[in-house]
Amino acid sequence: MKQPQLLLIDDEPALAEFVANAAQEAGYSPSVTSDDATFREVFRSSRPDAVALDLGMPGMDGVELLRFLSDEDFQGPVLIISGFDRRVLDSAFRLGEAIGLNMVGPLEKPARLEELEDLLIRFKPVVTS
Repeated sequence: MKQPQLLLIDDEPALAEFVANAAQEAGYSPSVTSDDATFREVFRSSRPDAVALDLGMPGMDGVELLRFLSDEDFQGPVLIISGFDRRVLDSAFRLGEAIGLNMVGPLEKPARLEELEDLLIRFKPVVTS
């Protein structure tokens, strides 16, 4: 069976690696990006099955990325992992739902490995082709 593609954006290399490793353990094929332009480019060229994103990154706003995913009519799960205050996470989550995204989480940094793997497994998209 084909592994679902997970596209991840995070500007902290150690955390990006942590999430990518958890995704691999959960049966995904992860791709890591660390900036907005690369994320959009990889998204458009590979059309991932799931997305994990950090809300707080230099030079970009996670909300803009949620709007981008909505504009691209992305149907897969969107997981927010961020160090922001819980209220900020919850409002970004609600916004994502309001613009038609399949929101998962959110997880606060530092995320526990078991919690992250559990979420990834529970919301893993089935890839048929």
